[in-house]
Amino acid sequence: MRLFKFIIIISFCLFGIYSISMNFVDESKNFTHQSEIDYPVDKVFPQFNNLQNFTTWNDYFTGKKDLNFTYFTPYEGIGSAMKYSDKDNGEFGDFFIRYSNPNRTLRYQLFDGENDNPYLIDVKFTATGNKTRMLWNVQTPKRSYLERSLNLVAEDFFVENIDKSMKNLYQLLGNKVDKDQKLASVKYDSLMIENREGGLLLGVNVSTRNTKDILFKNVIMNHGKVLNFVRSDLGKKDDEFGAPVLLINPSNLKDKEVSYFYGVPLPKRVAVSDNNFNFQTVNASKVYVMYYQGNYNNRVKNIQQLLKQAKKDTLRNGLLIEEFLEDPTENQDVKLKLSLPVFR
Repeated sequence: MRLFKFIIIISFCLFGIYSISMNFVDESKNFTHQSEIDYPVDKVFPQFNNLQNFTTWNDYFTGKKDLNFTYFTPYEGIGSAMKYSDKDNGEFGDFFIRYSNPNRTLRYQLFDGENDNPYLIDVKFTATGNKTRMLWNVQTPKRSYLERSLNLVAEDFFVENIDKSMKNLYQLLGNKVDKDQKLASVKYDSLMIENREGGLLLGVNVSTRNTKDILFKNVIMNHGKVLNFVRSDLGKKDDEFGAPVLLINPSNLKDKEVSYFYGVPLPKRVAVSDNNFNFQTVNASKVYVMYYQGNYNNRVKNIQQLLKQAKKDTLRNGLLIEEFLEDPTENQDVKLKLSLPVFR
C-alpha cells in the first residue's frame, strides 16, 4: 500500500514538473534551415513543384515503409494535392502546395495524421551559378498543452530529414544528368530508320479538342493520371515501367478533335480494377524515326516529313508513336522521339 501511494505521489510530482516546464514551451515552433545542392535551379525546382517527383526523394516519405500515395490534379504547382497512408492506416496524412512562384518560392501545407493543425513549410530558392541554395522555414502545428514537448525535438527531426532528402535528390539528379548527356548526343530533326520491338502499354483512351492550348494541357493531365495510377494503384517504381508513349493516327492531326492513347510500357499484364485504364499492344515493326525538341504544337512539321518519306517509299503506315523523353510540362519545350511504323 505504501509503495502504491509512493508511486502515485511520484507520478503527481513528475506530472507537475512536466506541466510547469510546458509553460516555457511555445504551442508552435518556427525554425529555419539552409541547404545547397550542386545543380541549377531549373533542374531542382521541378522536383519540389511536382508532388509525384517530391515523394520519390524526400526522406519524410521514402523513410516510411509501404506508403501508398493518391495524387490529385493539377499534378504540379498551386493546388497540387496528395494523400498518403500505409496498409494499416497507422501512418497517413495530406500534403498540399499552397503557393508556387517558379524557381523562387514554394509553400507546402502538411496535415500529419489526425492533427487538424498543419505544418507550414516555405522553401525559398536562390540560384548561385550552377548551384541552388534553399532556405527552409518550418512552422510546426499548434499543439495542446500536454503535446508541446514534441516541439522540443521537431527542429532536429526536420533538419535531419532535409539533409537526408538533399542526398537523395543529389543522386536522383545525377541520374537525370546522365540521361540528359545521352540526349545531348541525339541528332534532332534527322530522319532515321530503326527496327522497333513490340511491347505492352497500359494507359487511357482520350478524345479532346485539337487546339494549341487545349491539346497539350490535355496530354499533361493524362500524363499525370497514368503515372499516378501506375505508381500509386499498381505500386510500380520508376524503373519498373518505360517512358510514356502517345499513340495517334497521324492523318487526324489537322482535325478539330483528335483521339489518342496515352500509356506507359509494362513488361507483362497485371490485374487492373479501374475501367478507365486498358492495355494496348504495339507490334514490332520497321519505323521511320525523328527526334524533336521544341514547342509541342510544332512537332507536326516533323511528322509530315515522316509521312512524306513513307509515301515516297510507297509504304503504308501505322499509328504514330510519340515517346516523351522528358515529362511534359506546361509552358516548356518537349523532347520527343517520333516513330512512324511502316510496312508494305
